[in-house]
Amino acid sequence: MLSAPELSATVDTIAEVQLRSGMIPWWPGGHADPWNHVEAAMALATGGRRHEAELAYRWLAREQRPDGAWHQYYLADGVEDAKLDANVCAYVATGVWHHHACFGDTGFVEEMWPVVDAAIDFVLGLQTARGEVLWARHPDGTPWPFALLTGSSSICHSLGRALDLARHLRRRRPRWRQARLALARTVASVPDAFAPKDRWAMDWYYPVLAGAVTGDAGRRRLAAGWDRFVIDGGGTRCVEDRPWVTAAETSECAMAHLAVGDDDRARSLFAWAQDLRHHDGSYFTGVVLPEGVQFPGGERSTYSAAAVVLAADALSGASPASGLFVERRSTRRHPVAETSAKPSERARR
Repeated sequence: MLSAPELSATVDTIAEVQLRSGMIPWWPGGHADPWNHVEAAMALATGGRRHEAELAYRWLAREQRPDGAWHQYYLADGVEDAKLDANVCAYVATGVWHHHACFGDTGFVEEMWPVVDAAIDFVLGLQTARGEVLWARHPDGTPWPFALLTGSSSICHSLGRALDLARHLRRRRPRWRQARLALARTVASVPDAFAPKDRWAMDWYYPVLAGAVTGDAGRRRLAAGWDRFVIDGGGTRCVEDRPWVTAAETSECAMAHLAVGDDDRARSLFAWAQDLRHHDGSYFTGVVLPEGVQFPGGERSTYSAAAVVLAADALSGASPASGLFVERRSTRRHPVAETSAKPSERARR
């Protein structure tokens, strides 16, 4: 579905948007948020652009607040939205573990450990006794009164990767393990713990993508929402009642299906996402069907390209980090794409 040169071209479009500071905006001149910034850094690493990926993580390290958090949105010259989003802050752990899987550089993990350690402590300060993690804090430190299912699911995955990092460095973090277990139970079995956002596709597939709902339960969850959220031949809607299909949601949804063994639907979703590919390798954020009108008008986003790169890697198993979201590997390897990372730069999982 994608050749190695095609995938490299996509990674190149992300690198072209990256600022000299290391920040990766959504598009040239746009804002950045730490979650999508990390997603883009993972795509850079998958494509062998190690220097650019590490530049992105070092930007995060410089911008981290004393309390371990980051603001929700940044511009090139400062903060755009001062809110402190828990999921945005947790995702650095996923990125650092992914980078280690790609390159096997313990020195980099040690450099980033204080950043991850402080970020996870900030996030767990928002966890309730039941297990869910409240969405965010206001700039003055006041917590928001509700949790989001997608965000808590992603945090659950990030806590798992934070524990991987702790084990690798032989750091004991029993509180993290207990927090992750409580969060996973709540995500999987207490729907009332979260603000009602079930119109959004991410609330459908993210508990599966994040590994909180697995196996038969994961397959049932995905099958139950397929007709609501997927336009056959088009991709995954952003919300169920609008015909707006996005490259990022479609690619993430493909990885969720792959994680529970539904390889055929995963491959179909990935193939449909290619309709949003621009000739330079970047990806349009979304399209309105059946008209085929790009929405928002002509927008091509780095996070969309990054999601495609990570899905391609998960499907092909090409890089050492390809199992980041997909613990189950098919006995058949599907040649979707090969990364441009040099073999000498790859680490054994």
